[in-house]
Amino acid sequence: MRDEDEAEFSELAAAVSQRLRGMAYAVCGDRQLAEDAVQSVWVSAYRTWPRVRDVDHPEAYLRKMVVNQLMSWRRRKTWGVTSARGQVVEPSRASHETVVVEHQLVWSAVGQLPPRQRAVIVLRYYEGMSEADIAETLGIRPGTVKSAASAAMARLRATLPDTESEIEIDVPVGDNAKGAR
Repeated sequence: MRDEDEAEFSELAAAVSQRLRGMAYAVCGDRQLAEDAVQSVWVSAYRTWPRVRDVDHPEAYLRKMVVNQLMSWRRRKTWGVTSARGQVVEPSRASHETVVVEHQLVWSAVGQLPPRQRAVIVLRYYEGMSEADIAETLGIRPGTVKSAASAAMARLRATLPDTESEIEIDVPVGDNAKGAR
């Protein structure tokens, strides 16, 4: 790789690695697996740098590579989030503990979703992507994105009956300070 290419690659890696790791973690619920997926994608991106560099949106391309890597690994082996809910003491609604407990419960429930539903929810609410962008990233139709999101939200509402009527999904890690109601 030329020095100019090396510098561009390093600059992109420094700019987006943390966001990619956060998104990958939200999709798979396993920090080590997320780190491995992102690292694997960086190796592939380095090997094919001219192609990655020349796409319209390199970060979106890398995000798609990470999701595809995780889904590929999912097809080969079982992965998921181990829930450690235990008993939850219900403090008053205004307390910080309530916010933390609800945050943990929501992300635990998201972690229990089937892989495609989890990916749709993460890309929509964590990454703030449109249905069209999610469809392109996952290689599915926009209608499939809508139905997966609807099924996921119904499942989350059923799993989390004691939360407020609207489920709030806050960012668990990374720089993306996005959330949705």
